[in-house]
Amino acid sequence: MAASRYQRFVKLCEEWPVDESKRGRELGAYLRQRVAQAFREGENTQSAEPEACDQMYESLARLQSNYYKHKYPRPRDTSFSGLSLEEYKLILSADTLDEFKEMNKGMWKKLQEKFAPGNPEEKRKAWARALSRPRT
Repeated sequence: MAASRYQRFVKLCEEWPVDESKRGRELGAYLRQRVAQAFREGENTQSAEPEACDQMYESLARLQSNYYKHKYPRPRDTSFSGLSLEEYKLILSADTLDEFKEMNKGMWKKLQEKFAPGNPEEKRKAWARALSRPRT
């Protein structure tokens, strides 16, 4: 039974879509990592809670198959903001979020990053020089 449970999870991971625009935040990558952790011994892994494992598989399978999207269809493909799915994907992409982070930095932080030495050793030396200067 453990072997078939493992095979089902592996098949689910293989079928799960990959979204390259969400580097470091991609649900499929997280799922693959968690399955690898849970089944360290592959097909020989014994689950302490087989019912919970089966329930987790069924929940993930429903998400992967868009069960709820088909069960509760939306009348329109928009939201309260009026943006389309493609516009949301663009906004939530890793590149766009990085740009927003850069825009939200204050002027002082941008200047610090621009003029600060590159590596930690250089930063330490710069601080040591600044602290060792005689004060007038």
